[in-house]
Amino acid sequence: MGVHRITSPAARAYAAREKVIGKGITVLGEASEKVTSLSKKHLEELGDVAAELVPHSPGYAGKILQIVARLFWALAGVPEKEAEVVDVEALDEKLDKLHKIIQEA
Repeated sequence: MGVHRITSPAARAYAAREKVIGKGITVLGEASEKVTSLSKKHLEELGDVAAELVPHSPGYAGKILQIVARLFWALAGVPEKEAEVVDVEALDEKLDKLHKIIQEA
């Protein structure tokens, strides 16, 4: 009881997507607390990753992430971009890299 086993490929994909969305929200939240100590390059990267999370985010979460992307791009002083569709594994790696940068800021 209470044990979840991920057995199907669809369940594994769903779990990976949920994990990266959660990590993304956490990283973006931590970045928002340290926005004054981050470089414009890193702010732009945060906007990029927020926009790349949009296709993987259901409902209102995706809409909010697009808003967050626009805000980070505005802070970086770059125009709004059209984000590429990036797979979940690549997003996970980008988020890990950005999380380390934020921790050092």
